[in-house]
Parts: sequence; structure tokens; C-alpha cells
Amino acid sequence: MQPDLELVHIRKGESFAAWTHGYPFRTVRWHYHPEYEVHLVIATTGTFYIGDHVGEFGPGQLIMTGPNLPQNWISTTQPGQVVPQRTVVIQFPEGFVQTACDAFPEMEGVRALLDRSRRGLLFDKATGAAVKPLMLDLIEARGVRRLGLFFQVLDHLVTARSAQTLASLSFVMGMARVEDNAMNRAIGHLRDNLNEPLSETELARLTGQSQSAFSRAFKRHTGTTLVRYRNELRIDLAGHMLLSDPDAKVADICFDVGFSNLSNFNRHFLKLKRMSPSEFRATFAANRTIRMAS
Repeated sequence: MQPDLELVHIRKGESFAAWTHGYPFRTVRWHYHPEYEVHLVIATTGTFYIGDHVGEFGPGQLIMTGPNLPQNWISTTQPGQVVPQRTVVIQFPEGFVQTACDAFPEMEGVRALLDRSRRGLLFDKATGAAVKPLMLDLIEARGVRRLGLFFQVLDHLVTARSAQTLASLSFVMGMARVEDNAMNRAIGHLRDNLNEPLSETELARLTGQSQSAFSRAFKRHTGTTLVRYRNELRIDLAGHMLLSDPDAKVADICFDVGFSNLSNFNRHFLKLKRMSPSEFRATFAANRTIRMAS
């Protein structure tokens, strides 16, 4: 089964994304993205897939993946069960960290880590425990402190005693063909222009298909229509922005993610998240307060 391209949102003025999500969630599917990822499981157990590797996971599992490596974590939960915080994630583009490696001689050890992560790296429990407070703090950190926490996490990964390589070399080499897939190129274009009113005809042109053929292929690939898929991406992006910037106004976020009016935005947010934007922000703020008090 071909993986889906995931939208990774890195806010303007920042070099990388740091966020948390619960379960179920949009990214819990067979997917890939061009960014490196550091993935820490906070809660639940289940089965994970990295390339052609399959294993079991639990709280404290720490994995780093390189660009375009397909992945998925499926939790074992009761029907209807919702886990508010399952995973903490850091995602960063290749250009950012390569520029840092070129600029600072002290970063030389990171290059080997980046190369090894292209097949996925599973770290020991001690490393997971060491980076957990750093990654949780990183979600809300700003400015130079945010960079400092990021490089502390990298330092733990570079100096970890051992890390298990996951995907086979042949699988990683074969993934180069997926990047050339016409549908994923169209989804990538949608991702890069999420706040623009791109039409199905424009995206179909990128795949060399007629609009009707593209519409059928898109639904097979994503499981939904273009309009619904774009709305889901926009609402997920809005949710990330609500949590990562507590001072941002809901109306500003509405227009930043591509909705043309606030009432339409609120309606879609309520439908997909089962709560209003303000309730969504308040719920996660309460969860953070409970975590910090415990």
C-alpha cells in the first residue's frame, strides 16, 4: 500500500515543529513526509511500522525517522476510547539541520545520526526518559530557549549508547520512486498552498489526468474528497496553531489556514474536533496544568 504524504506545519519565524497529539488522530495512518522526525510515545501500547519493520511499542518508546520514510503507530484501545496525549513529536526540515552542521563544527556528530535515521532508529528506554521533559518543554518554549532545548535533544540522540536500525536498506532505496508519484506531488502542492483556493482542475493538471479521473484517484488515495481532505488539513493545522501560540486570536488563525469566514471555520472545527476552537485550546491547557502539577 502506498503511503500518504503528511502535511507538516512549521510556523513562520520558527525552524522546526514541536507538538503533541492524542489518539485517534489524522496522522495515525501509513504516511511519510520530507522532514526528519523525533517521535516519543507518552501513552498506550500497540504496533508500529517503520518502512518494512514491524514491532510493538509502549510508553517511553523513542524513534527518529529520516525524510520520506513511511511510518505508523496503531494503539490498542477500547472502541470509542480517546487518549488526549499519546505522542510528542519534533519535525525539522533537512535544510535547517544541514545548515547548522555546516555552520558549527560542534555539530559534526549529527551528520552520522541524520544518515542513520533514514532507515529509522529505535533508542533505548534511558534515552527516551532523558529527552521526555525536554520535548514536553519544547512544545511551549520560545526564542533561543527553544533552540537550546532542540539541540539538547539532538545531543542525547547523538550520544545514545545504542540505537537499533529499523527499515531495510532495500526498502529505503525503493522509496525514492514514491516521491515521484503524481498524486503525492499534487498533495504536496496542496500542502504548500493550503491557504489558497486551489481547484480540482489545477491539481488534476499536475497529475496529467482529467478532472473526473483525478477526483476518483484522489478519493482512492486519501479515502475522501478533495474538499473534505483540504478542510481536515486546515482544521488540523488550526488546532496545532491554537496550541502552539496561546496568544493567537481564533479569527486570525481562521484566515491564516485558508477559511474565508469565521462562522464556516467554527462549523468545520466543531464537526471535526467535536468542540469549538476556544474549548479545544482550553482543554489542552487544562491537560498541561494537570501534567505539570503531577
